[in-house]
Amino acid sequence: MSVAVSPARIARSRASLEIKSYFRERDSVIFSFLFPIIMLGIFAVVFGGDDVALGSEQGIDFARYFLPGMIASGIMLVSFQTLAISLAIEREDGTLKRLRGTPMPPVSYFLGKVGMILVVGLSQTVLLLAVAAVAFGVELPTDPARWLTFAWCYVLGTAGGAVLGIAYSSVPKSAKSASAVVVGPLIVLQFISGVFFVFNDLPSWLQNVASVFPLKWLAQGMRSVFLPDRFEELEVSGSWQHGPTALILSLWLIVGLVICVRTFRWQRRDDG
Repeated sequence: MSVAVSPARIARSRASLEIKSYFRERDSVIFSFLFPIIMLGIFAVVFGGDDVALGSEQGIDFARYFLPGMIASGIMLVSFQTLAISLAIEREDGTLKRLRGTPMPPVSYFLGKVGMILVVGLSQTVLLLAVAAVAFGVELPTDPARWLTFAWCYVLGTAGGAVLGIAYSSVPKSAKSASAVVVGPLIVLQFISGVFFVFNDLPSWLQNVASVFPLKWLAQGMRSVFLPDRFEELEVSGSWQHGPTALILSLWLIVGLVICVRTFRWQRRDDG
């Protein structure tokens, strides 16, 4: 007598397996999980004696200023980069094709991936905040409204990054090219989206290009959480733009979902 297992239970088991697999991969841990923490440490050490100033007012140290960008970057690395590369590899080696032939519901597979992203992403963010506060003396916000902003930025950024990663996984032509095809454009976006530089200091045409993509808006939303209110003046518009941030991140989430539904494949193109 067979016993029916709910898709939710299968998803939990799948998520547990995905989490274990993620942390067993050295490349994933270093270049996705630890990368923002390493970069924050480098910024804090190299520019430890300097401040990001705002006119004649007292500035803040580099570690605090770049913390929001590192959080935003970490969200995209864990969600977009991880899924885009891992799915391309699983499609290439036939894992997706074999899984599609099992009784496991497709929704359980994707929920397992989402569960892994949530656990890894939250773990990374908590560790990043802890390192920033303990090692570099970054003052974290105490206002509940700021943490509410952090929550919706995090959810929209993670969800959008996940579906875009699934959609983008069909772009690499092979598993060997997946890392280059995924990591290269993401590095460029980090440089032009206010992750490694003060966004307002970039040329206006680069600002316009970055404004098309979600990372710029996610980084800006995170700056509104962790930076003093007076630093709102440093934004191009002179405002944190919470409304446009929520709208554009939501639009990218919808676009990603539509592309996923239309383009996701369980097997390679040459498999027919």
